[in-house]
Amino acid sequence: LMASPERNKKILLDMVKQPSNDRCADCGAPEPDWASYKLGVFVCVNCSGTHRDLPAISRIKSIRLDFWDDSLVEFMKTWGNAAANAFYEKCVPPFYYRPQEKDCVVLKDQWIRAKYERREFTGENNSLQQVYSSGLYEGILWKKGKENKQFLKRRFLLSETDFTLRYFTNEDKPKAVISMKDLNAVFQPEKIGHGHGLQISYLEEERTRNLFVYHDNSQEIVSCFNAIRATRFAYLKKVDPNARDSDLVPLITRSSIKEGYMEKTGPTQWEPFKKRWFIINLTDRKLSYFKTSLDALELGAVFIGTEGHGYSVREGQPKGNRSGRWRFGVTLETPDRQFVFLCDQEQDQREWIEAFKLTMCLYLLFQLRQT
Repeated sequence: LMASPERNKKILLDMVKQPSNDRCADCGAPEPDWASYKLGVFVCVNCSGTHRDLPAISRIKSIRLDFWDDSLVEFMKTWGNAAANAFYEKCVPPFYYRPQEKDCVVLKDQWIRAKYERREFTGENNSLQQVYSSGLYEGILWKKGKENKQFLKRRFLLSETDFTLRYFTNEDKPKAVISMKDLNAVFQPEKIGHGHGLQISYLEEERTRNLFVYHDNSQEIVSCFNAIRATRFAYLKKVDPNARDSDLVPLITRSSIKEGYMEKTGPTQWEPFKKRWFIINLTDRKLSYFKTSLDALELGAVFIGTEGHGYSVREGQPKGNRSGRWRFGVTLETPDRQFVFLCDQEQDQREWIEAFKLTMCLYLLFQLRQT
């Protein structure tokens, strides 16, 4: 007979290969190496960190390196990820954002706390969902000022009755009334320079405008984000009452597929290259550019259609073109004109070309899904 520790390790390593145990119970990362022996779930190294911060609720061991008692292994057998999530995620609202492996720390951390510490989704504490499910949210957020780098406190008011987000500099008149029709929200901690940094974008006379906000409390900013998602989801349902939830959920908020600095030249390609912050969004198939990464108003945008409609992208730049500081060229052909961009790094150049190609072909998938 194998020694108990060896036998137990083998049982755990077999368990973690089973469907649903083979991904982190909280973020879906493949091949989790850790387990909570108080909750009965297998988790990745990143999520295990948050579990360690909740010793009253969760206790973490390595399935490979730590000693496992027979009773703990039996407990893992009775639970496992599928059973635990059926219990802890029973009542997650359809609009509520479920973080993935690549998401930022604040989203994953709050998801784990909501699941196990606050038991927000087990059905026993549905009142905790009121803050983001009630159709009305009001909060004070730090918002980046226009001219300088300073963040100022602003009151935000979100309403499902007229599907708007308003924010106020002084009490009575809103500084902006933003329609849910073209609102987007996405966490951007690196760009904003704060772990809870949220970018809210919307269209203002056909141009994208960005608001950069954060709240010092992590639960509050994630509630705000999910309240925006709830309101936008309600808006999408009103526009298309027959659509399935599963078709609407991916449209609630959208991440860009690539953003960063490139140099661009003007239409004649004889103007000097200027460094600009570019963003590609899949849903509206648009390359937008801004003066810097934290600029509020879009300077311009280029629509990206399909190859069948005369759009294409390739590496390099036309011969005899004037050069910029950066070497790695990307040439975008549209039916109207040619655009030339320069990247600082070869990897960037590759990623931009992939992003353009993806946008050109995924457009067809979007069209098919929407018919």
